[in-house]
Amino acid sequence: MLLHVDIPTETDLRALAEARHPASVSIFLPTTPVAGEISGDRIDLKNLAHEALAQLEASGVAKRDREAIGDQLAELVEDDDFWRFQANSLAVYATPDMVRTYRVPNALTRAFDVADRFHLKPLLRAVTFGQGAYVLALSLGHVRLLQLTAEQPATEVKLHGLPKSATDALGVSSLGVGTESRRSDTAAGQRARLVQFCRIVDRALRPYLAGKHVPLFLAADTAIGAIYRSVSSYPHLAPFGIDKTPESLSDSGISEEARRLLDRLHAEEVAALKAEFADRKGSGRATADIDQAARAATQGAVQTLLVDIDRIVPGFVDDETGAVTFADANDAAAYGVVDEVARRALQSGARVMAVRAADLPTDSPVAAILRWAA
Repeated sequence: MLLHVDIPTETDLRALAEARHPASVSIFLPTTPVAGEISGDRIDLKNLAHEALAQLEASGVAKRDREAIGDQLAELVEDDDFWRFQANSLAVYATPDMVRTYRVPNALTRAFDVADRFHLKPLLRAVTFGQGAYVLALSLGHVRLLQLTAEQPATEVKLHGLPKSATDALGVSSLGVGTESRRSDTAAGQRARLVQFCRIVDRALRPYLAGKHVPLFLAADTAIGAIYRSVSSYPHLAPFGIDKTPESLSDSGISEEARRLLDRLHAEEVAALKAEFADRKGSGRATADIDQAARAATQGAVQTLLVDIDRIVPGFVDDETGAVTFADANDAAAYGVVDEVARRALQSGARVMAVRAADLPTDSPVAAILRWAA
């Protein structure tokens, strides 16, 4: 069962964050990648579109704009080719002038939002904690790069120039490793060859991994793993890996190990941010107050922002000052202020992470780590 995903790029997110139209519709729904079971998903999108259009009508949006959005969403519902290839969730963004779709591996909650801007938090979740990783299976006699995607077994990535083994990389018949009678100077020479081997592997991976932000886990015994880590140029090589020779693991075994490591990596990242938030709060460089976070985001003072993916706080944020006015209901006039704080933080170059409530340092739906004291 193959997932077809469209993870938004930074450029995509910025474009969505900057988009403005009085009739902006955001729709999110869980989907299935099983082609024979998508009829229910199509009906669900149709129903959500109907609800969104009704809210647009109630708010006084012009009929021509409602019809333009309705026509585009109806075309999407009827697009058989589109529905043949799905992931675990679908995000749809529509105005009278355009429609954008993103198929994501994350499990998103069924919802829609109508405002003069798009609702970004659910999509940010797919970017915050991607479900993919690479695994470099490395030993003297075994070199492979595996790609892990959401809920799918690891598959090998065929790379030109990636050696199959140490002897293949170095063009020799034997390294002489493991011969206890070797003198210490020979052992030093063997280590130099292992370093050379690891450098060759790193150089082969570099063009393929350039510009990527996906974690790379190393599956290797501790000795060769330590050498590879000392020469690796990939900035997202995880600090821990699968400390076993890859020959002892099946691809499914590597997948299971890598998923556990991915969960650990995410948990440690959240824990580190919570600790940083607590450390900076005492000096005024962190806040969980929505109004303060909105003002800081407007001023470009947010360094890292954590937002609750599920909680919606309706209201308005002043364009100039960032002051927040809360509303009683989430309708086509008001919008989610937490989402707006995230949008402004994104535009200023901040790191924005959409997390579950349990991952936030306080009960507030926002936690902002600031570049300077508020």
